Amino acid sequence: MQAVVKSRRGPGGEVLTVPTPSPKDDEVLVRVRASSVCGTDVHLWDWNPWAEARVRRLPLILGHELSGEVVEVGRTVRSLAVGDHVSAETHIVDGTCYQCRTGRMHVCENVQVLGVDHDGVFAEFAVLPELNAWKNDPDLEPEIASVQEPLGNAVHSLLPEETDEDVAGKRVLVTGCGPIGLLAIAAAKTFGAETVVATEVNPLRAKLARTMGADAVLDPTADGGPLAARVREASGGRGVDVALEMSGHPSSLALVFDALTPGGRVSLLGLFDRAATLDVDSAIVTRAAQVHGIFGRRMFATWYQVKSLLRRPGFREKVRGIITHRVPIPEVGRAMELIESKQAAKVSLEARW
Repeated sequence: MQAVVKSRRGPGGEVLTVPTPSPKDDEVLVRVRASSVCGTDVHLWDWNPWAEARVRRLPLILGHELSGEVVEVGRTVRSLAVGDHVSAETHIVDGTCYQCRTGRMHVCENVQVLGVDHDGVFAEFAVLPELNAWKNDPDLEPEIASVQEPLGNAVHSLLPEETDEDVAGKRVLVTGCGPIGLLAIAAAKTFGAETVVATEVNPLRAKLARTMGADAVLDPTADGGPLAARVREASGGRGVDVALEMSGHPSSLALVFDALTPGGRVSLLGLFDRAATLDVDSAIVTRAAQVHGIFGRRMFATWYQVKSLLRRPGFREKVRGIITHRVPIPEVGRAMELIESKQAAKVSLEARW
């Protein structure tokens, strides 16, 4: 089969002919119908310091966001059949550690990630453990199905725990309007948020944030006074109830707490490429802030929430609206250029070889 392979430590990747994988007893073989590019894929393509420190094996087939059709099932697979339309939960877990056995598989102590630790999905075929193959509604379009994984990140950021109150009637801040931030805006408004304020410097993404339903989109580089004060003004004066940090920028770390109403909660999803500092006393302790680190999605509660969202009138159109470009998987290099030049939000990869 053909696949996009990272074969050496350094920037780039290449399309190679590699053996078609065979599923083990508890795995399925999937014909890839569509994929999409994630920020993690960009890091691996560029081979930034995170990639250099994180990747343990090469060569590696890249990619993890997937829509595909099951074409072969392993001997012990019972929940899936040939012809099923599936997407991928990208956290491959051991099922035996303390976290897995206490209902927290998404933070498995020994988690491995598709397209980072295991061969990924920028290929004609991919292998998934039965547990990781999420069965889609038959009518779900491939380009939408492949975006469910980052949509799950957005929903998990909004609703990080089973016991958390929802966001209906709340005032929400989203810092950074990359694809996950954009999806978080759409989800927050669909869940009934009273006001959503976003911060973004890129004009394309700022425009998309408004399309997703943001009530105000603030440029952090623009004049107009301290950004936290501008967020508070845009959210009615009292500060936001829920703040989602999606950018990984150190200044946004301080902002989400400065703009937070006392007793509010913060979800941190963005990855910082260097150490960031925070005045813990004033930001968290005396503000009684609830802080959640977000890693992936809850397995599999978040997937059911995503499935419900995609059945709501108009929501699929919102998801489709963040897909600004569509290119064949073998041209993933062009997709990376579009993203890094800030011409694109989400790039969908079509299975055309």
